[in-house]
Amino acid sequence: MTFPIPPRSKTRGGAAYIDIGSGAPLVLIHGVGLRLEAWLPQIAALCTDHRVIAIDMPGHGESDRLPDDDAPLETFVAWCGTALDDLGLAEVNLAGHSMGAMIAGGMAATFGKRVKRVALLNGVYRRDDQARAAVIARADAIRAGEIDYDGPLQRWFDAGCQASGAYQLTKTLLRQLDPKGYATAYSAFARGDRTFADAWPTVAGPALFLTGEGDPNSTPAMAREMAAAAPAGAAEIIENHRHMVNLTAPQTVNKLLRDWLARAA
Repeated sequence: MTFPIPPRSKTRGGAAYIDIGSGAPLVLIHGVGLRLEAWLPQIAALCTDHRVIAIDMPGHGESDRLPDDDAPLETFVAWCGTALDDLGLAEVNLAGHSMGAMIAGGMAATFGKRVKRVALLNGVYRRDDQARAAVIARADAIRAGEIDYDGPLQRWFDAGCQASGAYQLTKTLLRQLDPKGYATAYSAFARGDRTFADAWPTVAGPALFLTGEGDPNSTPAMAREMAAAAPAGAAEIIENHRHMVNLTAPQTVNKLLRDWLARAA
């Protein structure tokens, strides 16, 4: 997976980003523990006819950490809104993966028509009590300094794919994480699955909810429930893939994103 990522720029608010291509702006937000390179196949494919702006989450990649170590999901959403202000983006198409999907959903709920379209890849929605307890326990362990680099890989990929480019890229990105920024983000990720859950009926623009058939945490049922709640929602489930579906099934994901971008707003 190679694509010449240019040097990052930085907004006044400390958000690191790349800005490639021209056309309608498409903003990409990666998941917890990763960085904007997690979108490599989408950046390469979609910058041919869109202005693609990929952003490092706070405390990830080259973005500054948030000042509040206990920042909830709402703070990450407000941070994203400030980044759009700094970039002079009045209206955007917004796609997020995993925790980035949570932020994208919060943006759609908070900023209304400013988010013309929203796409949630492997997003979570109203975890059951058992799943919620498990992810909060992981967040608390991370806060205590117990970072498990292999656990996410085991949850995100099928066994036997360690030699794949998607696996190796994800492993590399995880090893580059900032422990403090990771702990702050993971706490918000663990506790934020219900924060904007009631807002989908108010999101009028095209909303895509995409996940892998075998994703145990961002499940197909979650994607379908969100799609059913959104007036212009659509669920897409990619068979035989799990959490890092944008890397493991890039051609399918890129086609679905192009179809979403072409839908009338």
